[in-house]
Amino acid sequence: MKSMKTIVIAFILSCLSASAMAQTVKSHVVEAGGTGPFKAEVVCDSSLPTHTVYRPQDMKAAVEAQGKLPVILYANGACANNNQQMRLLLNELCSYGYVALAIGPYDEISSVDNWKEVLLTSYPEGKQVVLANGEKMAPPTAEEVEAAKKAREAKWKSEMAPQSAKKGKKAAPVPAPFRPYNRQLLEALDWLTDQNANPNSEYYHMIDLDKVAAMGQSCGGAMVLGVSHDPRIKTCVMLNTGIGQMEMNGVSKTSLASVHTPMFYMIGGKTDVAFLNAADDFAALNHVPVVMYNSNDGHNGTYYEAHGGAFADAAHRWLDWQLKGQISRSAFFLDDEFVSKLHPDWTFQRKNF
Repeated sequence: MKSMKTIVIAFILSCLSASAMAQTVKSHVVEAGGTGPFKAEVVCDSSLPTHTVYRPQDMKAAVEAQGKLPVILYANGACANNNQQMRLLLNELCSYGYVALAIGPYDEISSVDNWKEVLLTSYPEGKQVVLANGEKMAPPTAEEVEAAKKAREAKWKSEMAPQSAKKGKKAAPVPAPFRPYNRQLLEALDWLTDQNANPNSEYYHMIDLDKVAAMGQSCGGAMVLGVSHDPRIKTCVMLNTGIGQMEMNGVSKTSLASVHTPMFYMIGGKTDVAFLNAADDFAALNHVPVVMYNSNDGHNGTYYEAHGGAFADAAHRWLDWQLKGQISRSAFFLDDEFVSKLHPDWTFQRKNF
């Protein structure tokens, strides 16, 4: 007969295991689930409240069709705790048989409405913006830009202001807003690793943990570099980002030495604030294969376009090549003539192949 101590320990361990098991509590579908064969969904999982999950709606069918699902770990622009602006891109990628774990809690805010606010103060120069819903957005006037900036400043001051004090009492300061940290990318991977091994989890034996990409946009690219040393990561996708001579989120140029995987930089051209930093990174990366493409879309890329636009397509091709081993997809990165026919206004650089 087992001792009471052994029984109690077993009970506690079983409770801990149950509490950590994946449990979908909310989900919704954007852009009809994407253009891929495995229609995607955006998921809130109670056991991973710090992240949003993007995945095929029917993971079992996706696994039966293509094999276990590769993983994307995603960090946001501005190192923000909200992945909503990249929802169209992440949703599109997952409709082709990927699972993405994006920093930031689940929400159902419209990405189109969110992008309207962003583009008011950062409208891409010389480009006609067409939002994902087909709406054409005219370049804002100087007055509209100034009004948008003031509105954002007012909102920020309001959020950071001390709470209203009760009469006769000193106001308590508002806690500093949560700041995402680099290791959150790996914590999500640890969570998915546990789920993949748990026979009671909906992710059980669905995930290919040997095929993991880290992806980040703008400041999120620094977060990617901060975990790029992890041997589980097999490639990095750097969107409108580069560390250059800066220090950000505890990451500097020295972090490039820890990179051990092929790198893909998708930059928005000379009007992209990341342009010079990305060029510095490209020059410094002499020990791994690296590709850098530049479009003329600026720092916002094409993420507000239907299904994430050309930037989503480029990321999809890279992941299919690097994680799924689809050699035919490599032509987009190794054959200038081929990619020039698709994007005649892009410039291409590569080395160490």
